[in-house]
Amino acid sequence: MDPITTVIVAAVNTLGKGVIEDGYNALKNAFKKKFGEKSDLINAVDGLEKKPDSEGRKATLQEEVEIAKVNDDPEILQLAQYLLDKIKEQPGGQEIIKQTQTNTVSGVNVGGNFEFKPVQEGKKS
Repeated sequence: MDPITTVIVAAVNTLGKGVIEDGYNALKNAFKKKFGEKSDLINAVDGLEKKPDSEGRKATLQEEVEIAKVNDDPEILQLAQYLLDKIKEQPGGQEIIKQTQTNTVSGVNVGGNFEFKPVQEGKKS
């Protein structure tokens, strides 16, 4: 599961904690601003909020994140890193992230700690 999808899934599973909600809403608002309120990405996020345990909804979100190239946006990566840090600070937060890093849709395990870094563009001649 890619880093942005992982953070969203982990955040949806920890909503209800003020600090998490603030960071989550900031990230979601950035999606709306960049991709539109009725975008497929927002629809995928909304769908996951309704059924956070649905593997199909997680897969759809991951697909929409990839299509929108969300992981290439420095502002979104910064918001995602902030949210990830806030989740880690919560009791059991690190465990939630660790569990979320396991992609049960494809059976791929993602190890290590995520750190969001902007993608650097090459020099243009």
